[in-house]
Amino acid sequence: MTALVLASASKARSQMLHNAGIEFAVQPARVDEAAIKEGMQADGAPPVDAAQALADLKAMRVSPDDIDTLVIGADQILECEGVWFDKPETLEDAQNQLKTLSGRTHHLHTAASVVKEGAVIWREATNVSLTMRALTTSFITDYLDAEGDTVLQSVGAYQIEGRGAQLFAGLRGDYFSILGLPLLPLLGFLRNHGVVPA
Repeated sequence: MTALVLASASKARSQMLHNAGIEFAVQPARVDEAAIKEGMQADGAPPVDAAQALADLKAMRVSPDDIDTLVIGADQILECEGVWFDKPETLEDAQNQLKTLSGRTHHLHTAASVVKEGAVIWREATNVSLTMRALTTSFITDYLDAEGDTVLQSVGAYQIEGRGAQLFAGLRGDYFSILGLPLLPLLGFLRNHGVVPA
């Protein structure tokens, strides 16, 4: 039977797969994301390419020499007006990010890969456009007080499946990709490969 491994420590990605009834193990990959993103950005690569490269690398780092194991890698890059954002390291960073994104439309590039025996056998990348409403300083302060350190777990300092929904005026694209995985295409791939029932 084919085993499935998620090469990510993301709670949101694990929750999505769990909610979809998928059995999998979690084995986070160790990758110097900052160096890879910095290098690709310096080379003029679009953010979606960097997200895909990171997803590929994460899955390949974890992939065993086992024909019965598939490894899922995933990554996201948030880009707003040419600037790439990382997860905030502190609540002050989160506050600054939200002030920068307030009233603007940003793009969340989400990529996923499936690797078998060290080779990529499936890829999917999506782009979601999210328009943040104009946020007052008092709202941002109250939001961060309520959410606390959980905002440090996601790029953009929000989790749209929770209180973070209040930050937005609208979005265009795949909801699951905002959470961290292009879930429906991934499920289609897994069905085609007999990992989940057709």
